[in-house]
Amino acid sequence: MNAADLNAALMALIEKKAELHTLTYDDARYDDVEESLHDLEDDFNDDFGPDLEAALEKVHLDLKSDTDVLLPTAYLPATDKPQKEDGVWIDSEKYPGRVRLVLRANPPASSSPPAKARSTSCGKRSCLSVKI
Repeated sequence: MNAADLNAALMALIEKKAELHTLTYDDARYDDVEESLHDLEDDFNDDFGPDLEAALEKVHLDLKSDTDVLLPTAYLPATDKPQKEDGVWIDSEKYPGRVRLVLRANPPASSSPPAKARSTSCGKRSCLSVKI
């Protein structure tokens, strides 16, 4: 799996999700943007799904979770700045309660360096950022 291709595909998906997130259902562009997003998601899952599902399985095992691994696109945030409702909730024996897993792209080289994997607060629940 080519990391640069994966990152570019992740960034394209997140940008398209963010674009859709700004539109209302009655916007004339909504259906076209939504269809474009679904095409990008299908291509992403075809191109990177098996490798990412294997990596996510390892994350689930590390977190001691018996929650099913979903398609990688389920873990994507709606914008480039994940919100507490983004990603997938999983049960974890390693961390108290449940944690939310979010699959994020690395920022462009001109941005600040990517943060390492860490647990952060998402309201009353824990979120875990994991670099795959």
